[in-house]
Amino acid sequence: MNNKLLILIIIILIIITICIKPKEVLIENKDIEVLLDNNKLSLQDYLIGVVGCEMPASFHYEALKAQAVASRTFAYNYLKDNIININSSAQCYSNNNALKDKWQDNYDKYYSIIKKAVEETNNKVITYQGNIIKSYYFAISNGKTSTALSVFNEDLPYLTNVDSTFDEGVNKYEVTTTFTYDNFCNLLNINPCNITISNIKRDESNRITSLFINDKEYDGITLRKQLGLRSTDFDIKLLDNIKITTKGYGHGVGMSQYGANYLANNNYSYEEIIKYYYKDVEITSIN
Repeated sequence: MNNKLLILIIIILIIITICIKPKEVLIENKDIEVLLDNNKLSLQDYLIGVVGCEMPASFHYEALKAQAVASRTFAYNYLKDNIININSSAQCYSNNNALKDKWQDNYDKYYSIIKKAVEETNNKVITYQGNIIKSYYFAISNGKTSTALSVFNEDLPYLTNVDSTFDEGVNKYEVTTTFTYDNFCNLLNINPCNITISNIKRDESNRITSLFINDKEYDGITLRKQLGLRSTDFDIKLLDNIKITTKGYGHGVGMSQYGANYLANNNYSYEEIIKYYYKDVEITSIN
C-alpha cells in the first residue's frame, strides 16, 4: 500500500469519526453559580427550589425529572462566565423555608424526591441542532400547545402545536370568572361602560390572538394580563354580569406540566416527555 493511499484512508477514517461523534454543548460546567435577585446559590440548590415551586412534588417522578431538565435548560439561557444571572420572575423559585411552609410534614420526603430528580438529570439540557433551546413550559394546556411565534413572536421550530387533549381531565381545566360591568370597564379603562365584543380571532390552538371591545382592538395576551385570566383560550358572555370562561392555565408554549404528569403515568420516561413537547430536540450532557 503506497503512502498516498494510506494517508487517504486515514483522512477518511478521521472524517467518519468526527461525523459519528455525539453532539456536545461546549460549555464548562465547573463551579456554576446562580445569581438570583442578587443572592448567590449553587445551581443544584436553585433547581431544587425551581422544581419545588413550579411543579407539584406529588407528581410522577419522571415528570419531575422532565421539569428539572426543562428548568436547567431555561436557566442556561442566562449563563455568562459561569454565572447564571436570573430573577425570580423568569422561573418560580422557593427557598427552603418557603418549601417547608408549603409541604409541612412532607418536607423531608418531597425535598429528597426533588433533589434526586435534579441529581439524576445532572448536566442534562435540551438542545436543537447543537444549541440550547428556550425551554418554555406552563401548567395546563387547553388541549393543544401554542407556538412560540404566536405567543412570544419568536419563530422557534421546536416550539410548535402539540396535541395535549389529555389535559382536559385536569381539575380546574375550565374556570369561569365573573366580573361586574364596572369592574370590567375599570380594568380596561373603558368609559362609558357600554360593552360590545366583535372580530374575535384565534390561532391554530384556539387561543385568542385579538378581538375588538367596542371600537378598540386588544390582543389576547394583553387582555389576559389586564383581566388576570388563566389563559388566552376564553369565551366572554355578556349577561347580568360578564362571565369569562377560560380553558387551560398559562401561556401555552412548550411543555404542559400536567400533560407531562399524564404522560409519566402512562409509562413515558422523562426523555420521551421532553421529546413529545419539544420537537426534534436532543437531550445533551454538558461537558
